[in-house]
Amino acid sequence: MALAHGLARRGRSVTVLDEGDVAHRASRGNFALIWVQGKGLALPAYADWTVRAATLWDDFAAEIGELTGVDIAYARRGGFHVCFNEAELAERARRLSRLQTQLAAAPVCEVLDRSAIKDRLPAVGPEVVGGTYCPADGHVNALRLFNALHEAAEVQGIRYVPNAAVSEISPRARGVSIQTKLGNIHAHTVVLAAGLGNARLAPMVGLDAPVRPQRGQIMVTEKVAPFLDYPLSTIRQTDEGGVMIGDSQEEVGFDSGNSSRVLGAIAARAVRTFPLLAQARVVRSWGALRVMSKDGYPIYDRSTSVPDAYLVTCHSGVTLAPIHAKVLAHHIADGTWPDDFMPFSAGRFGNVPQVG
Repeated sequence: MALAHGLARRGRSVTVLDEGDVAHRASRGNFALIWVQGKGLALPAYADWTVRAATLWDDFAAEIGELTGVDIAYARRGGFHVCFNEAELAERARRLSRLQTQLAAAPVCEVLDRSAIKDRLPAVGPEVVGGTYCPADGHVNALRLFNALHEAAEVQGIRYVPNAAVSEISPRARGVSIQTKLGNIHAHTVVLAAGLGNARLAPMVGLDAPVRPQRGQIMVTEKVAPFLDYPLSTIRQTDEGGVMIGDSQEEVGFDSGNSSRVLGAIAARAVRTFPLLAQARVVRSWGALRVMSKDGYPIYDRSTSVPDAYLVTCHSGVTLAPIHAKVLAHHIADGTWPDDFMPFSAGRFGNVPQVG
């Protein structure tokens, strides 16, 4: 939806084909973080891309708000990651230092001892020995953002077609023919932004999307009195008062269910972080599937065999939403593909298929 928004802002006529609620949507489980710290250690281009995305969030949030009147509860005052022992803290400090050395534009993250953490997070528990803080981090209300992007689509005349699973994409002399259970659609340009579905669709246009599902589980508490002014990497208090908790990374295939064992571990860590959460009742919990490439970084590609066919897949869709709308959509609309995108090509994995 962020790409559709960006393409429409550049004067393109846009149709969004959506498989529907039967799809394994990453968006149904998004933790809604705008997160920079620690990202891109193995791929400096991604660190730079994430920093650029975060800096675009102010304008993007204002733009969506003006179009729709929806308050997405955007706040970017920084974020924390906490550690429970000195070795863990030292290792995190080392990784962030390496990242800063690799990328001059990376935001400076503070390494904080227990006293400094306690000053900024008064409710933190006695087991927390310290942590890191990055001023570029933030969060939004994910459900409102998702709603706002759909509202913006309607305002901009984007045609949204739900329950339109794509069975085949066939190259034509000009553009492609897209077969859905609702009928066929001809398009001059096709952008595959189907998450885990890209693995099946990409070869139809000469591209490769080696993505896999990775389950994450989330729980939400009842609304509690405000105690947390900043998001943490695994805990955030929403603008409505509920506390979202989640930090699992599970290789379980396409199983998006819940596990009491994993939820128990998530809850235990949250209580160690903020003991007051022991008194909060959990009102909802669910699992969802992340869209993970082989190395965890995005895949952005333009087909060499099917003109005007593009692939966009990533983890961290909320963090990257503004740069997808404002930068990636710009190049797709103009038919340009800068060298800056080469580090994100699936060619880094080898074995890119060709049509024909």
